[in-house]
Amino acid sequence: MRILSVLGARPQFIKSAPVSHEIVRNNISEVIIHTGQHFDANMSDIFFKQMQMTKPNYNLNINSLTHGAMTGQMLEKIEDVLLRENPDWVLVYGDTNSTIAGALAAKKLHIKVAHIEAGLRSFNMQMPEEINRILTDRISDILFCPTDKAVENLKNEGFNHFNCKIVKSGDVMFDAALTYSNLEKRPDLQIPPKFLLSTIHRAENTNNLRRLKSIVEALNKISNETYVILPLHPRTKNILMNMGKNIEIKFKVIKPIGYLEMLFLLKNCSMVMTDSGGLQKEAFFFKKPCITLRDETEWVELVNYGFNIVVGTEKEKIYQGYKKMINSQLDFRVNLYGNGDASKIIVKELLK
Repeated sequence: MRILSVLGARPQFIKSAPVSHEIVRNNISEVIIHTGQHFDANMSDIFFKQMQMTKPNYNLNINSLTHGAMTGQMLEKIEDVLLRENPDWVLVYGDTNSTIAGALAAKKLHIKVAHIEAGLRSFNMQMPEEINRILTDRISDILFCPTDKAVENLKNEGFNHFNCKIVKSGDVMFDAALTYSNLEKRPDLQIPPKFLLSTIHRAENTNNLRRLKSIVEALNKISNETYVILPLHPRTKNILMNMGKNIEIKFKVIKPIGYLEMLFLLKNCSMVMTDSGGLQKEAFFFKKPCITLRDETEWVELVNYGFNIVVGTEKEKIYQGYKKMINSQLDFRVNLYGNGDASKIIVKELLK
């Protein structure tokens, strides 16, 4: 069997690693396309090296474009590769432009599509990721769902009447967390015994200067009580630099780091504050309370159980969320994302 995987962003590299390793163990041929959506060396190359993944067979180098231009170029170039490689399956991950472009290119060539991390919904159609999720799900042949809620979402939308198969696989990011947790790598910086780990990268926050300024002001206030470490996405760094004297940063900003360094920070922090979807789950995997800097989340089970609270981007709401979660007593023993064998379930299903 010949499988082609389309990757383009940090979470996709992490999700695909355990699946790729399982593919190798089953003697399946895999071709990897890296669209270039994350092109900084610290945002892409380092993951292939640290996670011992095969380097991409194709790097399309498509980045720094509008959504339409980026998706269009990806669609065109991925189609060229599919015609050359003629795979049996195309695997797409998550909800990026690379995801929808890979699924569309495959489907138009009548190649079967498997969507890993299917069924998630934020119910906010202003998010590009939500559009990508819905469209990718609708044209996929197998929908690998990480949670019961994801399966429920698909059934509520009538997917059980479509020509596709819904499989609850568990979460491949949980597989990765278990696989690589003992390989954590301490970042090259001074780290206090207690600190808060934060990330900001969503376009809804970084493209809106009012929201971004409010988040930074909240982190400044929190840094008076708890040390804050923020690995900063290159795009966000440029936006903050362009804001100039309009904003002051009082917390610790560091360059983007690899997955193993992020694991170290996750395992040693006291709390996570993020607008990332993947990091919300990773906080849970390592038993850390999480504050989500968005107006909604696709990982509703984390909110329902109290492991995560969604606070938006207003300064005082963020601070009050911090005060609430810093004193929380949470029981992380509940099983939300499977047993760490999602990659095995996915490959077994593809082999059928």
